[in-house]
Order: sequence, then structure tokens, then C-alpha cells
Amino acid sequence: MVVTKTASGVKVAAGGGNGGATGNGNCNSNGAARRTQTAEPQAAAKEKSGVSAGKEKSALLTSKCILRTITAFLASNKRNSYNAQMRAKQTNRRRRQRKMDELSGKINPKLLENLRKKTKFTKAEVDALCRIYRKLISNCQYSAKALATGSSSAAIVKPHATVEGIDRVVFRELLHSTFDIVTEEILMERIFSCWDRAHEGLPLRLEGWLTGLSIFLRGSLAERAHFCFRVYDLNSDGFITKDEMFTLLRNCLIKQPQDEDPDEGVKDLVEIVLKKFDLDKDGKVSIEDFMGTLEAEPLLLQAFGQCLPSETATVSFFSTLQI
Repeated sequence: MVVTKTASGVKVAAGGGNGGATGNGNCNSNGAARRTQTAEPQAAAKEKSGVSAGKEKSALLTSKCILRTITAFLASNKRNSYNAQMRAKQTNRRRRQRKMDELSGKINPKLLENLRKKTKFTKAEVDALCRIYRKLISNCQYSAKALATGSSSAAIVKPHATVEGIDRVVFRELLHSTFDIVTEEILMERIFSCWDRAHEGLPLRLEGWLTGLSIFLRGSLAERAHFCFRVYDLNSDGFITKDEMFTLLRNCLIKQPQDEDPDEGVKDLVEIVLKKFDLDKDGKVSIEDFMGTLEAEPLLLQAFGQCLPSETATVSFFSTLQI
């Protein structure tokens, strides 16, 4: 600041250029500081808003990805369910067609070739055996109708029920009249039960009938031995026990009137047979014992009762096939 005396008094003048510049500088600095203080919260708010928007965008993308995954999963399940339903329908359709073919005696070429491969029969023999199967099925149906109309329990029997397979009655008659198998009732039942391993004890269907007949008529010694062993193993536990031998051999001996205790003779026979077959001396006959004994003495194949046809009956059966 400069003070000057004049005639009219004292005159006060503003400071020089440097002072003004300093004042302006201070003002500018204060304004910039205020602007900086104002801009910092705005920038922070803008950054926070940007981060929030980014999170929202990321969450939206994640939701869309999850939604697409769920949609694809549901679509896949729907396709799988549809395919499973179609496969089930096709399987049921083929099964119904096979039943109709079995009952009518018809057989398609593909199934015929498949059965030929599973058995030891020629294609012509398989075709002829299918015709026999149809006749046996007809006999089963006739028996079922006769039972329904003549039995006192006809109220619980369907008169026109379809018998799906060869039943016990027709099967036993076939063994007796065609293959000359005259044996005890217990063995007849076991032969029927063991004929088709896949459906043990159930009525014989076409495939089971043919595969069982293949072993029955043309099986190797090993195949026939396994079949006979299963027949003799009455409780299917994998062993022929002394009790089972006693049951099987009981009716093989001719009972004499003078015998005080016929069962004693059966017990003696069981002990003799057991010593012959029980190779490992454990008191019962396993399949290994049975096979080992037959390797040395094949004639003991039906030691516990007849369950296979004679050679004469087999030749006679094939001669009647009309191939």
C-alpha cells in the first residue's frame, strides 16, 4: 500500500502489481481447492456407481447363464424321457409281436437265424420244432379251457385265458409219450423246472423250449452232465446231499414183501453211491465231484434216475419232424 500527501489530503492507493498478482493467486488457489474438494466426492460417487453397475451387470449375466443351463437341462431330460418312452413302446410292440408269432407258429427270419445260432439244430429243424411248439401251445389252451369249464373252481379261472408257454401237464405227457421217459413224479417236476434256466419253473416259451431241447437231444457230455446235476440238486443249493440221494433212489429199488425195513437198503445204496461220487470226501457231491466221476465213468450220468432220452427215442423223434 502507498500513501501520498496532496493538497487536498492524504491519498491512499492500492498496492503494486506484485501484490495484486499475489491476491489473485490466493483467490485462484482457494477456488481450485474448493473445486477439488467438490470433485472428489463426485468422483467417488461416480466410481461407486460404476462398481455397482458392474456388479449388477455381472449378476445379470450369471442369472442368464444359469437360466440357459436349467433350460438346456430340462430340454435334455424331456428328450431323454421321450426317447425312453419310445424305446419302451418299441420293446412292448416287439414283445407282443413275438407272442403272436409264437402262438401262431410263425417266426421271422431274423429270429429263426438267432435261434439256430443258440441251438444245435439246422434252420429246417428249428422251423419244424416251432410247428411242434404251436401244437403244444394249442394243447395247453385246450387244457386250460377244459379246466375252466369242468372244474368246480371255474369261477376264478378265465375261460379264454391265453397260456403263454408249455405247461407242466403237456410237458410231462411229451416226455412220457415221445421220449419214453418213465420216471418218478419228483424227477418229472425237476426236469420241467430245470429245462429253461432263465425262467425256472415257469411255462416254457419258444426260445427256452428250443435251447433246452438242444441240450436234451444233442448236448455234449458236459452240457448233459450240468443239466442232470441241476435236476438231481433238488433244493438248488449247488450240492447233491445224502438226503437228496435217498429221495431220488428210494423208488429205484424193487420192494420185496419180506423186507422188514426197505429204507435200510436205500441207505446202503446211498452210501455206496456217495463213496463213488464224493471225490473230495466232504459228505456231499458238488458239480466238480460229479464231472470228475463222469470223466472216468460216463455211464454214471443218470445214476440218480432217468432224465434224458435214449438214443433210440432221439432218432425216432427226429425222423418225425417232416423236414
